[in-house]
Amino acid sequence: MADRLRDLLDLIVASLDEPGTDGRRLAEQAHFSRDHLDRLVAAATGETPAALRRRLLLERAAWQLRTGAATPSAVAAAAGYGSLAAFSRAFSRAYGAPPSAFAGEARLDAPNGIHFHPPAGLFLPGASGTRGGERDLTHRMVTHHLARVRELLQAAAGLPPTALARPLRPGFVAVWFEGEEPSADLMAQRLVATLEVWVAAIEGEELPAFDGDLLERLDRTAPRFERFARRVRDTGAWDDAFVDALCEPPQSFTYGGVLSHVLAYGAIRREALASVLAELGATVASGDPLMWELGPENDETRR
Repeated sequence: MADRLRDLLDLIVASLDEPGTDGRRLAEQAHFSRDHLDRLVAAATGETPAALRRRLLLERAAWQLRTGAATPSAVAAAAGYGSLAAFSRAFSRAYGAPPSAFAGEARLDAPNGIHFHPPAGLFLPGASGTRGGERDLTHRMVTHHLARVRELLQAAAGLPPTALARPLRPGFVAVWFEGEEPSADLMAQRLVATLEVWVAAIEGEELPAFDGDLLERLDRTAPRFERFARRVRDTGAWDDAFVDALCEPPQSFTYGGVLSHVLAYGAIRREALASVLAELGATVASGDPLMWELGPENDETRR
């Protein structure tokens, strides 16, 4: 229903510049009966399609008036009113001030958080629960990093070992204390090993063996790292510290520092790996979190 609702909202936005559009016309374009469309949209947004459209037109008109994008007469016509007087009455009822004196907030009270977004779109309230959790910055960055690592390991698996071992980036150092990693193979190994080491350190476990298939190792470690990040976020434990007994000598780190370290250096390493894999002939996506969030079918920036 979420995708279908977005389609219907896009239909309403597209109709803003279609004079004479009403609920019946919207229903025809959506291939629904008028009653069925009204029930669907009202159940999801608290407004019928026609009422939502009228409010968006008024919000757009208010923005145009406030920014001087058009004259009141042009704004009235674009909002679907037959005269400036009729528009002025409707605008004054909605905003408590006539168009000629308006200088306030363009957004009107609404039951759904959906508003006109200049110059020609919608503002939609954020949704929770997508991709397994609240999509705050921590969730976005951690899940994107893990998904990107998986994608690159899958791309690497399609290349011959001799190509992966080729030193195409001599002198490249991703993390200052880990040394040079000139090949795709070494970059991939360290992407996974970093997660394994930090999970072991945080959980007080022995140093892992660092052997076996990289994708299988990622399958074991990535969920544990994601749970750790979620726990830190949910409890606000950014400044809580632990002793990393795997260091020589043991050293104290904060949980927030660990997450920042893994994500910052992980981004450098994984995108270096992406460039090497592309040079070796693999097809990889851009790595842009914006494109990842939209879904792979929307990423047209593959190398």
